[in-house]
Amino acid sequence: MAMPLHLTVKLGTYLMKQKIRRVEKYPLIMELEPLFACNLACAGCGKIQHPASVLKQRMPVEQAVAAVEECGAPMVSIAGGEPLMHPQIHVITEELLKRKKFVVLCTNAVLLPKHIDKFKPNKNFAWMVHLDGIGEKHDEAVSKVGVFDQAVTAIKLAKQKGFQVYTNTTVFNTETPQDLIDTLDYINDELGVDRLEIAPGYAYGKAPDQDRFLGVTQTRELFSEAFAEGRRKKWRFNHSQLYLDFLEGKADFQCTPWGVPLYCLKGWQKPCYLLDDGYAATWQELLEDTDWDKFGRGKDPRCDNCMAHCGYEPTAVLATMGSLKESLRAFVG
Repeated sequence: MAMPLHLTVKLGTYLMKQKIRRVEKYPLIMELEPLFACNLACAGCGKIQHPASVLKQRMPVEQAVAAVEECGAPMVSIAGGEPLMHPQIHVITEELLKRKKFVVLCTNAVLLPKHIDKFKPNKNFAWMVHLDGIGEKHDEAVSKVGVFDQAVTAIKLAKQKGFQVYTNTTVFNTETPQDLIDTLDYINDELGVDRLEIAPGYAYGKAPDQDRFLGVTQTRELFSEAFAEGRRKKWRFNHSQLYLDFLEGKADFQCTPWGVPLYCLKGWQKPCYLLDDGYAATWQELLEDTDWDKFGRGKDPRCDNCMAHCGYEPTAVLATMGSLKESLRAFVG
C-alpha cells in the first residue's frame, strides 16, 4: 500500500517548494534524539554505550524545537534512547505539532501506558512502536523477557484511545522469510496498526552483538521471498514502492545521506543517522562542511551493507516524485 494520503500530499508540497527554490540538498525527515538513555539494552543497538554522564542528559525543549525549525524538515521522528524517559517529551511533541510538523514518537512501549494521557490524538502524530518479531523473538532482540507482551498491550491501549500507531521492525540475519511473514501478518492483521515500517539492521559500531547484521545479498533474498505471492501488497507499509523494490533487489540506487539528518545532544551527527564521524554545530555547517561524495556503497566500506530506509527512502521518494509513472503508483499502492 501507499503512504497515507495526507502525508503524501504534505511531502509532495514540500518537495515542490524545494524544486521551485532550486534547493539542492534538503531533509525529508529529521531524526531527533533528545536523550541517549534507554530502559532496555538491545543487542543490536549501541546508543546506551555512552558514558553515564551523557546518559543523564536531557535536551531542553527550546533546543529541540530550534533544531527542527533550523533544518525545516516537514516530518520529525523522535527517537533515542527511549523518548518517554524524557520528562518533557510531551511538550516537545506539542510544540512540533503547533508548527504543523508530522511527528512520530519511537518507543519500545514499556512506558507508554504510564505516559499516554500526556498526549492527544492528532492526524499529524503517531506512536512508532518497535516490534522485531513475535513473542520470544522480539524479547530476544531487545534482550529482555516480557517486553513483547508489554508492547502489544500498549499498542492496543493507544488504538483504543484514538491514536495512530505505526510499528518499526528491524530485520536481522536470525530471521527467515517465514519469520518476517509471520511478524508482518500479525502486526498488520491481528494488531491492526495503521502503518508498518521495516528495515534491515545496520551494524552500529558500538552494538554489543556484531554477528546479527545482514549483507546486501542476504537482504535481497530475504525480502524478495517474504514479499512474494502478492503478500507485499496487503501489508500497510509506510514506505514508497521504490524503497520496497530496492529491498527486493528490483531497483538499486545510491543513498541520500542528508535526507534524514540526526540531531542529538552532541549536535548534527556527521555524515548521517548511522555513521558517527563527529558533529556539526548547525544544519548549514553539516551541509557545507561534509564531503558527501565520500559516502555511499562503493565509496566507504561502512556503507557497503547498508540498505536502511534512513539513507535510501529519501532517494526512493525523490525518484518517485520525478516520475509520473511512479507518482501514480505511489497513490494507488
